[in-house]
This record gives sequence, structure tokens and C-alpha cells, in this order.
Amino acid sequence: MRTIQHFVDGTDYPGTSGNTQPVLNPSLGTPQAEVALANKVDVDHAIANAAKAQKKWAQQNPQKRIRVLMAWIQLIHQHMDELARTLSLEHGKIFEDAKGDIQRGVDVLEFALGAPHQLKGEYSSGVGPGIDTYSLRQPLGVVAGITPFNFPAMIPLWKAGPAIAAGNAFILKPSERDPSVPVRLAELFIEAGGPEGILNVVHGDKEAVDALLDSETIQAIGFVGSTPIAQYIYERCAASGKRSQCFGGAKNHAIVLPDADLEATADTLVGAAFGSAGERCMALSVVVPVGKETAEKLREALIRKIPQLHVGHCLDPRSDYGALVTADAKERVERLITEGVNDGADLVIDGRTLDMSDATFEGESLSQGFYTGPSFFDHVTTDMSIYTEEIFGPVLSMVRAETLEEAIKLPSEHRYGNGVAIFTRDGGAARDFITNVDVGMVGINVPIPVPIAYYTFGGWKASGFGDLNQHGPDSFRFYTKTKTVTARWPENESAGPQFTMPVMD
Repeated sequence: MRTIQHFVDGTDYPGTSGNTQPVLNPSLGTPQAEVALANKVDVDHAIANAAKAQKKWAQQNPQKRIRVLMAWIQLIHQHMDELARTLSLEHGKIFEDAKGDIQRGVDVLEFALGAPHQLKGEYSSGVGPGIDTYSLRQPLGVVAGITPFNFPAMIPLWKAGPAIAAGNAFILKPSERDPSVPVRLAELFIEAGGPEGILNVVHGDKEAVDALLDSETIQAIGFVGSTPIAQYIYERCAASGKRSQCFGGAKNHAIVLPDADLEATADTLVGAAFGSAGERCMALSVVVPVGKETAEKLREALIRKIPQLHVGHCLDPRSDYGALVTADAKERVERLITEGVNDGADLVIDGRTLDMSDATFEGESLSQGFYTGPSFFDHVTTDMSIYTEEIFGPVLSMVRAETLEEAIKLPSEHRYGNGVAIFTRDGGAARDFITNVDVGMVGINVPIPVPIAYYTFGGWKASGFGDLNQHGPDSFRFYTKTKTVTARWPENESAGPQFTMPVMD
């Protein structure tokens, strides 16, 4: 069986631990490879190589650095289908969705091409007699990213692109569930002319993560994953004086007002809730219709549309979404559905009944794949686990509200604050919603409000820990430190020692 190794100093690195973990094909439910797992020795080896390479990389002017990124972008586009196919077969998301995963990462690489502008400092002349003050942005050194299984291309590129463009070396610890694409991206970076040691990939579990957190060389950690781990990494980084940006779980709501086009809104909800089998931190998992008539009409539209979804193999062009990533993920989703039923929610469409026993694709049986059909609950209340927990699966819950004010309270008072959307033709209502909702990213008739690359991405409350977001200008602020210089050039004059605080008169 193929072994996916670490990628250190521009080449495959087998590591010293000897430990591996299976990499599954979620569509078939069978192993397709194994991935090497790093121990502390392996992580320290990658960090040492990164530190050795970083100083010379930082001395390159930003224009030379981004020329490597330009070539990297071209190579990613040339290998798009190869990357997307590999991603689909390890994650389970459909092929076109996998290409979107990669493209949204490339978008941030394209933003990072503006590094010469983003890294400019400020200059003030004559702040005092013959005194000028100016600032410069300098790289931190060696930084790291710990990224999730659900976006194995996008999130690594969101982290690595700006960090590398700013002059840092980067250690990537991707998910061990779908590790091939991160390694391939690192290989393409070298092919694009990137120096060895600037982008390294190490696979592993908690031992590898803790080695990164405890390293005195690593200056910053970017993380995306579950909220408990996000908080753990944030607190541990704070204790050791590291910078961190840690993004956790979500429970994204969609508020639907009576004036919305309910047919079009229902189509939008179906795509946003069930795309990628709901394994997105921006998946729209709660819909809140305002008023009984709105709720009944929307319910009827969803009942018509949801059963039309085709669940199947990730490479089957008929599939609207594919398998969940593991058997454990499938078990958790179906357990939460059962809890919703036991708590008294109305399970209008039960995805647990999906029968794949006779399903095939290109002659291969899908009966052992990790599939769950789309589920739809109505009359969900805020004390139910299907409302309080991030399900991370193809489940849509309807929570009814009588007024816009009541609807706004739901996402605002939820412990997660990642994304929220409102569907309406009323600009005043939308403006009021934007002002008052306590959530980090807002969509107006946009179900998945992921900002474009030159704005920042980040949630609030238990969805995000740290004061700087991902991509956009915040990424360069996060991966650089500001040095401020106050300069004076005296002409052989001396006023003797001064013992008071200098004042710029």
C-alpha cells in the first residue's frame, strides 16, 4: 500500500517514528494508502530545516518572493484536475466542489502577490527637530499551520501563502485523514522555484501538534478545527508567548423574512446546507423563517426539493454530494439525528434511511461507503442538541420565529458566531440585521458569506480565538512584526546627558 510521507527540505522524509495511519476512500469505505505520523524528533527536524532556510528567504525582496508564488499559482492551475481528483478520493466531496476548494485557496495566493504593498511601512518626517520616524514590517521567522480535513487545499493555502510571501518559513501540519493534496502542493512550490525548507509538511496526531506548540523556534500558529482544540491551542500559545489565530466550530443560521422569494431561497438553502455533505464550517445548518405562513411555505418547498438530491460517489457527475469522511463521522451525525427525534423535534426527512446496498460506480460497490442522506428537522428548539451542537453533516434544522427581533436573538445568543445570512427584499430590515446580529460574517441573500480573498475571514465567540482573522490584510499583520525607528542625524553637537523623557518640541 502506498505510504504518504512527510515533505521536509524539498523532498520526501519518512520520519523516525515508524507509526502510520490508514487513509481511507470514503466513497468505498476502504483503505487506499497509509500516512506516516511524526514524533517530536521529526517535527524538530522540519523546524530546524525551516529555520536554516528562512533567513535567506527573508533577505529576498518581496517582488522576488512573489514571482515564486506566481509560478506556483500557474502550476496549481495546470494540475487542477489531478489535485481535485486526489482531494475527492480522500475527502469524499464531489469533484467540482474539490476544484472550488483549491480555487478558493488560489484566490488567497493571488492576494498574497500584493505583498510588496502589504509590507510597506509608514514614514513621518520632522516629528521633532531633525527627527524622522518610520516603521517596517519584518517576518516573524518560522510559523506553522494546523489545518482541517474538510478543506485540505484551501486552508493550507490561506495560511501558507501570505506567510511565505511575507518572508517566513512555514510548517504545515495538515489533517492525517486527507494528506496527499497538501504534500502535492508543497512539491509544486519547489517546482515553482521555491527554496527547499520554506514549505514543509509533517503529518501527525497530538504528539506532532504539541511539538509545534512547545517549540521555541515557532513564532506563530494558525489553526482551523473544532472549538475545544482551537481553545486548547490558543491557551497553550498564549502561555508560551506565541501568536495564534484559532478558528473553531460553527452553527450558521439563515433568517428568512416573509418578503423573500421562497422558491429561490429554498434552492439556496438546499445547496448551502447539504453541499459537501455539510462538512463545512460555513454550512448553513439552521433556517429561521419569520412568521407561520413563511415557515409553512418554506417547509413545503424544502420537502419537494431535498429528496431530489443525489448522494453518490465523489467522482460521479450525478452526485450532489458524496460520503462523510469517516465511519465515525457518519455515526456521530446519525446519533445526533436520533437525539433530535428523542428530544421531540419533527424529523420531516430522515437521511438515515438512505440505502446504498445496491449502489455502484464504475463497477465498484458503494455499500461500505460513509454515506448519509439529507435530513430535515422542523420545530427545533434551542435546548436540543441538534441546535446547540455543530453536527457537521447533511442536516438542516428549522427554528421558527415570530418577529425579526426574535430571529436575530437566535444566532446572536448562540455560543458560535461564525456566519449568518438573511433573505429579504427589505433593505431597511437587512441593515438593521447587519447592525444588531452578533456574528462575525454576514450574508445578505448570500447563504455562505465567505469573504473574497482581500477581505478577512473569521468568526466570533466560540468560533474564533485571537484578534486577527485569516486572509486579507490581517494575514500580513499576523505573519509580520512591526519595527518602529526614530532617527536623528546630529552635526557634531552635544547638549550633554539628558535625564528627562524626550519630548518632540
